[in-house]
Amino acid sequence: MVLNFSSSTNIRVRYSETDQMGYCYYGNYAQYFEVGRVEALRDAGLSYKKMESEGIMLPVSEYSVKYISPAYYDDELTINTEISSIKGCRLYFQYEIYNLENKKVASASTTLVFVSKSTMKPISPPVDFLKLMNDYEIK
Repeated sequence: MVLNFSSSTNIRVRYSETDQMGYCYYGNYAQYFEVGRVEALRDAGLSYKKMESEGIMLPVSEYSVKYISPAYYDDELTINTEISSIKGCRLYFQYEIYNLENKKVASASTTLVFVSKSTMKPISPPVDFLKLMNDYEIK
């Protein structure tokens, strides 16, 4: 299922997230993308917390990032997140981060897998989630 779902959320680079050069440390970007992903799922109508309480987890199986321009302490960043497709038990995301000057800071993609909390094996996406995503399917 190819999708056209997007969501945006803002974060601010904290002092503790910068390195000695004053740049946002590269390791923090995975957390920023996670914020974007969690908020995108929330905007789509799926709560991570509720899903986990129902015995479903979504671990990351692939992560790729391209750093384009540095972010600095106190920069406000916009994380644009797209849910691009669902293939079997896999859920695909695309991300772009921009600063207030609309300069692209980074882009990334992740693949997550729906997994049963009890067996730790891949499972089909929840039917309720698939119904939510039907409205965004590109046909």
